[in-house]
Amino acid sequence: MNQTFQAPSLSAAPPSPAPAPAEAAARARGLGRGSLALLLSAHPAPALAVTALITALGVAAGSDVLGSCLVALAVLTGQLSVGWSNDRIDLARDTAAHRRDKPLVRGEVEVRSVSVAACAALVLCAPLSLANGAAAGGAHLIGVAAAWSYNLGVKRTRWSWLPYALAFGLLPAFLTLALPGHPWPAAWVVAAGALLGVGAHFTNVLPDIDTDLAAGVRGLPQRLGRRRSRTVAALTLLAASAALVLGPPGPPDATGWSGLAVTGALAVVLCLPLGTAPDSRLPFLATLGLAGTDIALLVARGTSLV
Repeated sequence: MNQTFQAPSLSAAPPSPAPAPAEAAARARGLGRGSLALLLSAHPAPALAVTALITALGVAAGSDVLGSCLVALAVLTGQLSVGWSNDRIDLARDTAAHRRDKPLVRGEVEVRSVSVAACAALVLCAPLSLANGAAAGGAHLIGVAAAWSYNLGVKRTRWSWLPYALAFGLLPAFLTLALPGHPWPAAWVVAAGALLGVGAHFTNVLPDIDTDLAAGVRGLPQRLGRRRSRTVAALTLLAASAALVLGPPGPPDATGWSGLAVTGALAVVLCLPLGTAPDSRLPFLATLGLAGTDIALLVARGTSLV
C-alpha cells in the first residue's frame, strides 16, 4: 500500500507578535524607574554639589576650559563611585534600620547594578584623574581611596574623621598640581580643606547619631555624643574660616572679615544649649550655614591657592 509522506515545511516560523503599545510603555516606565533609582543610590545631590564646588574653585585658581572639564569629570566619577559603594556596603545595616529612603532597601534597584556602577565609576575616575597630570591625579585618587576606606569600615572607628580630612585636604592639591608648573597649594588652604572635611563629617553624622549607635556604628562623632559632636563641628568649621581669612598674604578684606563674623556667630549658637532635643534641626542647619560660609570663602580665595 502506497503511503504519501509530506516533507516538513522549510518556511520560516511566523514572527512573534510585537509587544502591545501598553506593554512597551510599561517596560519603558520600569526602565526609567530603575535608572532613577540607580542614580538616587549614588547620592547625586552631594556628588553634584562637591563637583560644582571643586570646578568653581579650579576656575578661580586659573584652570582653563579643558582643565575645568577634566576636573569636573574626575570629581564627579569619584563622587558617584563613593556614593554607590556607600549604599552597597551599608545595605544590611540600612535594611535592619528600615531606611526606606534608600532605593536598594526598597528593592527598586538590583544589588548587582549598584555594585557594577560603583566599580565602573571608580575605573573611569582613574584615567580622568590622571589626565590632569600624574601628580594631580595621584592626589585626587588618594582622596577617593580615603573615601572608600571610610565606607569599608573606618567609619566604625575613632579614626572616622581621618578620611574626610585627607580627602578634603588633598582637593586643593588636585587643582593646583594640574596648573602649569604643577605648584603645591599654600599650607593655609590645605589646612582649611582638612578642617572643612572634619567639620563636614561631624555635620553629616549629627542627624543620624542615635540610629548609627543602634546599628553598632561607633565613629568619633558617635563616641562623643550629639552635644560634643556639634561643638567639634562648630570649632573645626570656625577654624577653617580663620585659616581662609587670615592665611592668605596681606590683610583680610571686608568679605573675609564678614565671613569670619558670620561663622563666629554661628559657632556661638552651636556651642550654646539650644536645640538640644534629639529631633531638633537647629544644630544641623547651623553647621550647614557654617560650612556654606566656609565654601564661599574658599571660592573667593581661589586665586591665592598657590
